Amino acid sequence: MTDITLPASSGRRQPVRRWTTQTLRRYPAASLGASLLVAIIAVGVLAPVLWTVDPEAVSPIHRLRAPSSEFWFGTDMLGRDVWSRTLYGARVSVIVGLMVAVLSTVFGLAIGLLTGFLKWADAVLMRVMDGLMSIPSILLAIALVALTKPSIQNVIIALTVIETPRVARLVRGTVLTLRDQPFVEAAITVGTTTPLILMRHILPNTIAPLLVQATYVCGAAMIAEALLSFIGAGTPPSIPSWGNIISEARSFFQIAWWIIVFPGIFLSLTVLAVNLFGDGISAALDPRLARRM
Repeated sequence: MTDITLPASSGRRQPVRRWTTQTLRRYPAASLGASLLVAIIAVGVLAPVLWTVDPEAVSPIHRLRAPSSEFWFGTDMLGRDVWSRTLYGARVSVIVGLMVAVLSTVFGLAIGLLTGFLKWADAVLMRVMDGLMSIPSILLAIALVALTKPSIQNVIIALTVIETPRVARLVRGTVLTLRDQPFVEAAITVGTTTPLILMRHILPNTIAPLLVQATYVCGAAMIAEALLSFIGAGTPPSIPSWGNIISEARSFFQIAWWIIVFPGIFLSLTVLAVNLFGDGISAALDPRLARRM
């Protein structure tokens, strides 16, 4: 027989896969959240082939039709298909949520590592972060978007500016607790450079709380995008999003409830899925919570 040796990279991936599988099995809420999130992402990506039409196609003769076999989610005040607009709207929420989570996590991680380990950086950067956090988030988002023009890109930038200080403060607090640990002091004593200490000793210990925070940021960004679009400061009306669909239909709620209800259900399920997944990750990474469950 011939011995078969797996590549080193496969051996490194296997524990991650095993941990992910065990986590989803042990925490049904995380499994449910992950399944819902994957389904909603798939709906957004596959919207063109899911029996949809042009979400901006106007048909006055079909305006305000109730849900039926022809129009599954009914039509709006301009005769546009609510099913198509709702599915295409998933793209906006998912893109905004994921991009804001990734960008704010990257920037917040960098700022948190520097401010938690270097006192001079803490004195400067954290005062800026405190100033941003002192402003109500929705007002800051409206002001940032108002300086430019409504677009998905500007919404992502505005929400990233809002969420980055929260991530930075979380990472900074974790770094402050790690900075005085014996293994960090030993690394400093033997002359290890600051960048190497941050990357080798500090960064790996911030990953767990950072992942949990990223899921909450993703859900909060989706809600904030819908709110900005609802008040006309988010995505432009030419791009269907759950927020502006609900905004345009609020005057017709008493006679056409379906225009608001279906996008609202999709938004609620998406945020619920992200939060359930985040709670599962939190329980899996925190031994104290794992023992209680």
